[in-house]
Amino acid sequence: MMRFQDSSQPAEAARVLVVDDEKVIREILADFLSLEGFQVSTAPDGIAALERLYEKSFNMVISDLKMPNMGGLELLGRIQVEHKNVLTVIMTGFGTVETAIEAMKKGAYDYILKPFKVEEVVHVIHRGIEKQRLISENIHLKEIISLHELSEELQSTLSLGEVLDSTLAASVSNIGCDFARIHLEKDSAVEFEEVSQLVHPDAPPEIEAGRLNVEEIIKHVNDKRSILAHDAAAAPFFSTPPKNVSTFMSVPLVTRQRTIGLLSVHSCTGDSRFTEGQRKVLSMLGSRAAAAIDNAMLYENLQQTFRQTIQSLARALEAMDTYTAGHSDRVTVYARIAAEELGEPQDQIELITQAAMLHDIGKMGCHANLNKPGKLTDEEYEIVKMHPTFGKEILEPIAFLQPIIPGVHLHHERWDGEGYPLHLKGEEIPMIARILSVADSYDAITSSRAYRKAMKHSQAVVELNRCSGTQFDPTVIVAFLRGIEEHRENLTRRGIEVPE
Repeated sequence: MMRFQDSSQPAEAARVLVVDDEKVIREILADFLSLEGFQVSTAPDGIAALERLYEKSFNMVISDLKMPNMGGLELLGRIQVEHKNVLTVIMTGFGTVETAIEAMKKGAYDYILKPFKVEEVVHVIHRGIEKQRLISENIHLKEIISLHELSEELQSTLSLGEVLDSTLAASVSNIGCDFARIHLEKDSAVEFEEVSQLVHPDAPPEIEAGRLNVEEIIKHVNDKRSILAHDAAAAPFFSTPPKNVSTFMSVPLVTRQRTIGLLSVHSCTGDSRFTEGQRKVLSMLGSRAAAAIDNAMLYENLQQTFRQTIQSLARALEAMDTYTAGHSDRVTVYARIAAEELGEPQDQIELITQAAMLHDIGKMGCHANLNKPGKLTDEEYEIVKMHPTFGKEILEPIAFLQPIIPGVHLHHERWDGEGYPLHLKGEEIPMIARILSVADSYDAITSSRAYRKAMKHSQAVVELNRCSGTQFDPTVIVAFLRGIEEHRENLTRRGIEVPE
């Protein structure tokens, strides 16, 4: 699995660890390399070198091949596992050149032959540090590109699900963790719950998520702003730790000076250790994600308010006419069936269903008695025919309802141009209005009115087919009739009785 490398150090501040069991060689190299501007430490063997490596970070280890306690090859192997960002140079005599070359095959950066010239050693170090600098710049460039791509993704959507998916994908790809998850605050703003998670595609098959100790994490990030812990130190942040968890990070999702969630990652690979560089990357990801999550949640709240407003308006309308109670709800269901069968995009389907809920809102402006028994008079009918225009006028001052106005205003237009209020014809009529026309007519046919009883479904099908190409768009009729049959079959399978 790819792991992030955090190895940036400017050449003038490069740290070098010299490992040799001969004190004279250690001292000579330390003196000369210090004069060259390097920060130099020394160790007499591999075991002591590992202790130095755990005490502080180094850019390069220059190690003798043969030493007591732990030789250069064994030290190289440990560095490859535990300190992957450190370059290793092997020192050896002429008689063991083949062994030194074998060490390079195992990951050593270079080798130096004894007796050596100090200038050659300095040259090898400079070359290695330059390689590290290029690697670091390349990684930094990838970070910038990745963060830019994430920012563009997050800015292009107001869907909370898409924001969460993009954030987790960016975390896994940039950090190289086995597991990433997001917790968000619940409605009470006191508790946090896990809302999404993602496993690295190359993670061990036995990877376990465990359960986070959210209370402990929150308490810690409120003080430290982020968490970076390994092995036993990571355990307190899990209420049920996964097996072999080796490294863990968590950053708060903060927006408007408020913590709205957590972005957490962990790995269970034995040699894996997140770095400070990775912590910074995760913090940057979290910062961008927090703003996008906050925007998505605000948008969802706005959408909920929008839906509630529409429902309230529809209920107010139906309270005026007991015979049309439930009409808007049914037309909404039928309109969605037709829209989905036609393959309309999801955002358009939402607009169609919203328009369906309010398609008769203009009847609030009609003075005719809609509850009277018998048919309306010609004068009353002309008044009722004004309801699409009244509906348009009612909705126009409300900015967020603008997209549904074509459906409300034009759902009584006819395919042959004989409808109202504008006498539009064929494809001049917006698709949203053509769909509502069919859904509205089907419900009118199959519902009882003050002046007539409801017709059967089979009779409604005959009527819709008869009017296809004159009153209705034939394409919409075909899609609706296919969808309504499937809808009725689904209801029957679920044990719900459907009208004949």
